[in-house]
Parts: sequence; C-alpha cells; structure tokens
Amino acid sequence: MSMIIYIAVMAGVTYLIRMIPFTVFRKKIKSRFLQSVLYYIPYAVLSAMTFPAVFYSTDNPATAAVGTVIAIILAYFRLPLTVVALAACVSALVTGLLF
Repeated sequence: MSMIIYIAVMAGVTYLIRMIPFTVFRKKIKSRFLQSVLYYIPYAVLSAMTFPAVFYSTDNPATAAVGTVIAIILAYFRLPLTVVALAACVSALVTGLLF
C-alpha cells in the first residue's frame, strides 16, 4: 500500500513541475535576457551533474583530468561524439597504465 502512495506522490510532483511553467507563463517571453537564460539552463544543469562525476570515475584524479582535457580539446574541434568519448577513455586508460 505504501508503494502506491509513493508512486502517487512522485506522479503528482512530476506533474506539478511540468504544469506550473505553462500556467505561470501564458504570454510569450519577450525579454532577450530571460530567453537567453532559459536557453542555457539545460546545458548548465547537465554540466553541473556530469562534470563532478568525471573526476570520481577513476581511482586516480590525474587520469580523469587527462581524459577530460583530451575530450575538451577534441570537442572544441567539433569531432564526433564517439571519437571524443573513445579518445578520452583511451587516454585515461593509457595514463592509468603509465602512472
């Protein structure tokens, strides 16, 4: 019985989180500043959730740092995601084997 209550509460909270913006913002947002803030929120949240986990993904923070630097450099040059991910993993592995 308690599991049904938990699921109902989670469903209600999820519904409210998605419904409230539609009821509060009925008109089109004309502020360029607010539009730019809302545009970058998904990227900021994703970065805040992902970036700390990168440094705890290996036992040695130096290997994670090397993999991160390689990934940032390759992403800067707009290489495909698969290439960036594989190069970061391989560089972290090689760094871990060498040090």
